[in-house]
Amino acid sequence: MGKTHLMQAAGNLITQRKNDAKVVYVHSERFVADMVKALQHNAINEFKRYYRSLDALLIDDIQFFSGKEHSQEEFFHTFNTLLEGQRQVVITSDRFPREISGVQERLISRFGSGLTVPIDPPELETRVAILKNKAGQKGVSLPEDVCFFVAQQIRSNVRELEGALHRIVASASFTGRTIDLDLTREALRDLLVFQERQVTIQNIQKVVAEYLRCGSQIYTPNAKTGRSPAPVKSPGRWPRNSPGMSLPEIGDPFWRQRSHHGSPPPT
Repeated sequence: MGKTHLMQAAGNLITQRKNDAKVVYVHSERFVADMVKALQHNAINEFKRYYRSLDALLIDDIQFFSGKEHSQEEFFHTFNTLLEGQRQVVITSDRFPREISGVQERLISRFGSGLTVPIDPPELETRVAILKNKAGQKGVSLPEDVCFFVAQQIRSNVRELEGALHRIVASASFTGRTIDLDLTREALRDLLVFQERQVTIQNIQKVVAEYLRCGSQIYTPNAKTGRSPAPVKSPGRWPRNSPGMSLPEIGDPFWRQRSHHGSPPPT
């Protein structure tokens, strides 16, 4: 599941354990907008009281604080007040705290003092299960081949899976056709063209091979020594920043080639 879904689930759990808990989920941009509005209406004290009186503050996409000094200042004090009162603060970001630029060092330090958990994109089977569940909620039955086709194409997050499902259902409704692979490809045509332009392991391999003026053998270890050429000692690092790919999906094309030559994945 995506980070937003997990954050909202955490908020639901808090309210289940304590019915009268004051829990607020807010996007960081909304926090900034609330503060600006409070400043414009001379209501900054009310703003502070509201956010600092919560039992749990769940704030999404903290990277949007980048470059917003006044907002960072206010959030820093809100963060400290809540933690000093032994209340909960849950934040999400699209990168690790140390990788967020334009944010005060003291805030980065606060973020890093808690439990930091990376969330990889869901794997294929999970994406298929999510898609089936979302379709079931709409009363739609998706053929197995359609589910796997969509899950293989849409790798990034649950929202995009839902968006693809909406397109498929709408297309079937408008045309009066049965949902099958042909209709699915037509409904997602422009989306699939965009996906093809994304960074893929195959494209990385091709570009690097062309740059080094050698063939795909640069990814294959020497059959006798089991060693790979120096430029590709750590090929799995290249696509790590590519959105929508889990670690097993990144490693598989490389290590599968290695295993064919009797060399295990590096540790």
